[in-house]
Amino acid sequence: MRVNITGKNIDTTSAIRSHIEAKLKKLEKWQVDIINCQAAISEEPNRQKKFEATVTIPKGKLVASATHEDLYAAITETEQKLERQLNKLRHKPDAKRAAYPDKPELDEAV
Repeated sequence: MRVNITGKNIDTTSAIRSHIEAKLKKLEKWQVDIINCQAAISEEPNRQKKFEATVTIPKGKLVASATHEDLYAAITETEQKLERQLNKLRHKPDAKRAAYPDKPELDEAV
């Protein structure tokens, strides 16, 4: 998995880069083919850090972002949002919402 990290109004140090790569590496446990990861870090005018991540998979893109005073907390929150999206994507075929094969038919009383 290739991770592209960009920073706007903030320097991306090696510690930040390794933390982001470690968090995005955890997404591979969902056994979904991850093609590409784009990560963007920016500092807002009110000293808030914003972290956005876009994960490209064969079925489309997953996008998540978080804003927090602590950059590491924003990264963790974004990673959790992406995990929820991958979990939903992974288990969606197992859901039985449309078909009810065991549903009994109603008999009309005369």
